[in-house]
Amino acid sequence: MNPYALAKPLLFSLPPETAHGTIHGLLTTVRGTPIESLLERRYRVDDPRLTTSAFGLEFPNPVGVAAGFDKNAEVPTVLAALGFGHVEVGGVTAKPQTGNPRPRMFRLPEDNGLINRMGLNNEGADAVGARLSAGPHPDIPVGVNLALSEVTPTEEAPEDYRYTYERVADGADYFVVNVSCPNSEGFRDLQNRDSLEAILGTLVDAGADPLLVKLSPDLPDPAVEDALDVVDELDLDGIIASNTTTSRPDSLQNPNQAERGGLSGKPIESEATEMVRFIAERTDVPIVGVGGVSDTESAYRKIRAGASMVQLYTGMVYEGPSIARDINRGLVERLEQDGFDSVEDAVGADL
Repeated sequence: MNPYALAKPLLFSLPPETAHGTIHGLLTTVRGTPIESLLERRYRVDDPRLTTSAFGLEFPNPVGVAAGFDKNAEVPTVLAALGFGHVEVGGVTAKPQTGNPRPRMFRLPEDNGLINRMGLNNEGADAVGARLSAGPHPDIPVGVNLALSEVTPTEEAPEDYRYTYERVADGADYFVVNVSCPNSEGFRDLQNRDSLEAILGTLVDAGADPLLVKLSPDLPDPAVEDALDVVDELDLDGIIASNTTTSRPDSLQNPNQAERGGLSGKPIESEATEMVRFIAERTDVPIVGVGGVSDTESAYRKIRAGASMVQLYTGMVYEGPSIARDINRGLVERLEQDGFDSVEDAVGADL
């Protein structure tokens, strides 16, 4: 029997944030020990057909960890051992933040979803940057999700983002501008065209490369098109689609749907995949698809819709530490069935 299936009832008897802290603590104790190597032999899938190149980097497979799981860059080497092809740490802010009051994370088990209003709790750019620079660095790309400090006024956002970038620059492989967090004050204003241009332009001038932007699924189509124009004008390297959503699909069953915050997981899979498709039809830059990735089929749908890679977080809560291995094994099978020589050949096949 899957060990996680045995542990899951116990973990789900704990408050969600407590359970996450327990798992994260276990991963931290494994870091740098022989157990890490054992995990690597058990969970990594080495197959050249899964190799993906995007924004000047090479990824051993297209399945990554989304921002929010490893906020302070404590376990990227362990996540690499679990078979992920990249890890995005953060969101990281210029100043340390405690986030919103607890409880601030809620499970929707019947829906395979989560709602969170964490509020970008993290140790701050100085601490995270020092940890990234000290290493060890995993043999997969590590990105940093850059977010706005809550105490920073919107008009000072460009320099706030620049400060964070400069503190984490030496230890990261790519950088993501997060202007779409639904759980912190002021983020809605960051997504208008003028704010985007100011923030992204400042980071380009600072040398941030590769530089991506993470968009909200709640943006209306014209606003997404404005963002894509900015991506094109500034020659950015990629787009992450998408963040959590404040909308609540009619399909939700769990009473926690009434909680305020960003919804993630299976309930937003279709919406997130359609956003990937919408963007892929309008730009040639690589897209990282996020939202509802929990198995091979959900990952493969995003890839065929135009995503070069996918990321997940909620899927790991429900499926456990074998999720990257299981998705990657399944992707190899799907590539064979559909006659693709590599996962890169499948990107955008449904467009």
